[in-house]
Amino acid sequence: MSRMRQSLEEKRGPDGTVLVRTYPVTFPPSGHKSRKHSHEWDQLTYAARGVMTVHTSAGIWVVPPHRAVWVPAGVEHIEEMSGPVAARSLFFVPGLSESLPRECGTVNVPPLLRELILHATTLGVLNSQVPAQARLIGVILDQLEEARSVPLQLPTPRDKRALKTASLLRENPSTSESLSEIARQVGASKRTLERLFRAETGMAFSEWRKRLRLIHALRLLAGGQSVTNVALEAGYESTSAFIAMFKKTIGTTPSRYFNGNLASQSEAV
Repeated sequence: MSRMRQSLEEKRGPDGTVLVRTYPVTFPPSGHKSRKHSHEWDQLTYAARGVMTVHTSAGIWVVPPHRAVWVPAGVEHIEEMSGPVAARSLFFVPGLSESLPRECGTVNVPPLLRELILHATTLGVLNSQVPAQARLIGVILDQLEEARSVPLQLPTPRDKRALKTASLLRENPSTSESLSEIARQVGASKRTLERLFRAETGMAFSEWRKRLRLIHALRLLAGGQSVTNVALEAGYESTSAFIAMFKKTIGTTPSRYFNGNLASQSEAV
């Protein structure tokens, strides 16, 4: 436990001794897309059901069930829901723990942290002057510090040629055009784009493209489309190839992942 957290009772925020605020909300099947906004508090949003996507100037973070996205205070972002989504958000006073990151990220939510989040949202706020709530804050922070990040973010390149390439692919993730063909459209060489993507996103172009297709697939699956249709829409030549990629990245098959979440998360909706 960090030094800063050893004296939670000394912490003060805009709401005095309230150090954590909560916001549980369920979005309709038609989905929802927010305007660009930011918060004065650090935000943790857990997808209790469905898939949400967070857009910032630095990139895109996809949040399927059992995952959560961390958005530090002051970061402008847009939240987009794919189909029905049950989102459970906790807002922390900035600086509550030195270990909490100052950049966006997607993290796994193990069962204990999930239950802590769901319990906190039933309380509304967590006040450091209430002993039980102060202990709850401490346990949540402990769990967040140990939470494992997952590779479900898509960095945005800055160079105008690489940015145009990224935009073209986001508009049509299933395109079979090669990088050489795309390079001609954006006025750059294949080698230049490969260098730019690696330098500005930290990923090889092929890896970036694969991540984009996974994000696109997660949104479509959340909307209820079949695995076969999603495989084609995500640019895969066969359903088996798509399932193999999904299982390698997420840890289970698409059908088991979404059907299992629908069953286990029904009480959170």
